[in-house]
Amino acid sequence: MYFKRGITTRQAHVDIPEGTVEEEFAREGFSGRASHLYRKEAPLLWSEIEGDLRPHALELEELPGLGGADYLEGRVPFLRNSDAKLSMARVVRPMDYDFRNADGDETLFVHTGQGRIETTFGPLEYETGDYLVLPRGTSYRLDPSEPTELLIIETAGEVTIPDRGLLGHHALFDPDVIEVPHPQAREREVEDGKWRLKIKRQDRITTVTYDHDPMNVVGWKGDLTVWQLNIRDIRPISCDRYHLPPTAHATFVARDVVIATFLPRPLENGDPGALKVPFYHANTDYDEVLFYHDGDFFSREGIEPGMVTFHPQGLPHGPHPKAIEAAKNKTRTEEKAVMIDTRRPLELTEAAKGVSQPDYWSSWSR
Repeated sequence: MYFKRGITTRQAHVDIPEGTVEEEFAREGFSGRASHLYRKEAPLLWSEIEGDLRPHALELEELPGLGGADYLEGRVPFLRNSDAKLSMARVVRPMDYDFRNADGDETLFVHTGQGRIETTFGPLEYETGDYLVLPRGTSYRLDPSEPTELLIIETAGEVTIPDRGLLGHHALFDPDVIEVPHPQAREREVEDGKWRLKIKRQDRITTVTYDHDPMNVVGWKGDLTVWQLNIRDIRPISCDRYHLPPTAHATFVARDVVIATFLPRPLENGDPGALKVPFYHANTDYDEVLFYHDGDFFSREGIEPGMVTFHPQGLPHGPHPKAIEAAKNKTRTEEKAVMIDTRRPLELTEAAKGVSQPDYWSSWSR
């Protein structure tokens, strides 16, 4: 059943009636039922918020403990639920052990730096802008040639590529651009001849010691392995006359988790009435996290690379009012960002609370 009442527009996100703003009230991450609400004022012009739903902007570069001498100790979680744990890590020296996560898959996004990752399946040379997808149970070791900052997305569910539907499975990126490792013997000395593997299970570490290199795979075949995908090989879809929802930019999915990549692309220049900025939306089934990697983040002021914004489900969110005006003369966006949407509510860690901008929640009213 479809109903239409009061002052509306014929096409969502286009020719919004003068004196109103549009809010998309939607289910199932923009793919379920939806209504568009036409309001006299933006739904974000609140004067106070008391409680857990305040949106947050996190200065991840200031997280306490980031970049410690040990990789595992220097992985600092900032948001978590039963399906996902989001952490930041700064790796400045080679790991002197291998690591295996038995709690979930890991998707490492290389925010800065380059180096080598050794895995069960073989090594890969990584660089800024790489996604490194490591299936649960994969052993790996990081050997940075430059100081490396990583956004770590740990998911209880298996990371896969989303169904592209009518777009076809070559849309956004051809699977052929995904790199996978070749097995290769490691050439490195280990202290006292002992090879150590640290395994995380239920957030506790077990150390297993070998007298030989445990990454001794000489060949492999199958469809479960490490993936490497650089964002330069992603070709975002866009529409000249309609602002697509964030899920159009989905890169990976896991159970109740969506990982999307926002990249430079043309704006909606084919219709003067089309929105050029993200529309106000109340995506009531998902929390939304946005990690800002590089470029001009035109939907918000005061955002720097390495920051994260967190908008809990239950409150609408959308662009800063000044960004709407600034976007009118823009023809493309130059932002590079990673979005993580989770169905179950996320909780801020104590470390994250200490690096949250205290007045971010009120910034839309300025």
